[in-house]
Amino acid sequence: MKKHYPFLLAFVLLTSLSFAQQKSPYTIFDSKGKKVSYKKFIKKIKGNDVVLFGEYHNNPISHWMQIELLKELHQEGAITLGAEMFERDNQEQLNQYLSGEIDAKALDTLARLWPNYKTDYAPIVDYAKANDIPLIATNIPRRFASMVNREGGFEALESLSDEEKSWIAPLPVEFDAELPQYKAMFEMMAGHGGSIDMVKAQAIKDATMAYSILENYSEDQTFLHLHGSFHSDFYEGILWYLQQASPDLAYGTIATVEQEDISKLEEEHLGRADFILCVDSDMTKSY
Repeated sequence: MKKHYPFLLAFVLLTSLSFAQQKSPYTIFDSKGKKVSYKKFIKKIKGNDVVLFGEYHNNPISHWMQIELLKELHQEGAITLGAEMFERDNQEQLNQYLSGEIDAKALDTLARLWPNYKTDYAPIVDYAKANDIPLIATNIPRRFASMVNREGGFEALESLSDEEKSWIAPLPVEFDAELPQYKAMFEMMAGHGGSIDMVKAQAIKDATMAYSILENYSEDQTFLHLHGSFHSDFYEGILWYLQQASPDLAYGTIATVEQEDISKLEEEHLGRADFILCVDSDMTKSY
């Protein structure tokens, strides 16, 4: 046996070196910046009633992780999927596609799909379709958010018809301009000639998505929601509205960030979410 020791040692060293040289495009951290394995991340996130997944819209790792998480949660039991990328007045067209009543071409014609739908969201939608997973259009119609910004804040929405109001969070909408994320947004926008109504336009999106989640949440299912990371970063945005309405539910949050060095989470990202998907900034963008 001794004559085999040099071979075994060489094999172990080469294997270790091979693993050391492997490069991953992402690292998962917890809120305190501690590295977390994929297995532990999945185990922890499964224990929540509502999971908020904040993405970078052009980041393919975000979208890959979303569909992997959807599959993991689906294996656990019933799940409902919601997405910022679909506006509430397009729910009928989305349902028609999910049921097979219309095809992908018709969905593209009838609904207001994002420009990167085919590359970034179609795989998630098609998984939901193939597995009979409800998919909820949660966002406010963009033209109404634009009204808030350009026509005098939330009051502009009072002129909407009853049907149109059914596509937004119930009025009046609670708004806290002192929330750090909204405050930072206002300070940044004010420097470029923006007003508080620009922040309110963001808030009406958050409020409507939160309302949509709770409207479609049921105790026997997990609700997974996909949205831009800013909408839930630092436990604000959508989550703030959810907690105002239903503080007893268990919420899990995921944020996406990009760094040149993904071996250690940068200080500015600490506390951004329960789990932070840290992606190599050299990762190819989808657009």
